[in-house]
Amino acid sequence: MNPTSHINHDAVLRARVALLGSGTLPVRHEVAAYRLLVQVSPLAYLPRLAEALYEYSRQEFALQPDIALALRAEAVAAARRMHAMEPERAWLLRTALERYRKQLDRMGRGEEVATVDEEITLLDS
Repeated sequence: MNPTSHINHDAVLRARVALLGSGTLPVRHEVAAYRLLVQVSPLAYLPRLAEALYEYSRQEFALQPDIALALRAEAVAAARRMHAMEPERAWLLRTALERYRKQLDRMGRGEEVATVDEEITLLDS
């Protein structure tokens, strides 16, 4: 069975139109559209999802650190899902990890910061 067989194709079309039709789409709508489109075309939309999740965490949830952290963790997960041969994968993953690390640091979660630092170090080697 095709993995896209359970996707509402009308919703996919609406998401694509929303992203193309307006230069001022609220970031929460961008995130919703990219979350849907990643299911159809992960190579094209995982990087965009990762970036939109960061913007969403920063713009909408700056005063809600737990939600901002969860969104940044989702951005890291999106970057990790990119194919290893994608040229921008390493940069995107490093950037997502650094942003996640900053949020952890703001929240005083030093043990988790150390774990993320280790992963960043592994990326550099």
